[in-house]
Amino acid sequence: MKFTTGVLAAALLVSVSLPARSHSQGLPYTEGSVWSVGFVKTKPGMGKEYLKNLAANWRAMNEAAKKEGLVISYKVLQGAAANPEDWDIMLLIEYKNMAALDGMAEKMDALGAKMIGTEDVQKAGAMKRNEIRDIFGGKLVREIILK
Repeated sequence: MKFTTGVLAAALLVSVSLPARSHSQGLPYTEGSVWSVGFVKTKPGMGKEYLKNLAANWRAMNEAAKKEGLVISYKVLQGAAANPEDWDIMLLIEYKNMAALDGMAEKMDALGAKMIGTEDVQKAGAMKRNEIRDIFGGKLVREIILK
């Protein structure tokens, strides 16, 4: 029993005295910001109308979120769909890190109420957008900065 306790104590002392190793030591990159990426397919002839909606609402929400420090940046990318089942608009929102997403839904709900209106008003806007576009999905990705 004394021997086991002594071995454990020695092992503890050795582990405490060793320099802490970073989990990123030796990796060829550092972790950057986190991006929410959304893929949207506008319905035929509705691309311009959808972009008008983004300019009026999505942009305003993201500008307000930037001012409050909730997001770093946002972008809209547009390109021709490669096939009928492909997206034509990509929406990107940049966050400082994964921790920045903690409680984000509540913060954005409060911002939406302030910027756009009640939940019913927001729901009506979402239904109207559904008439001119389909959401093809989204991803949460981290930027990798190569060393």
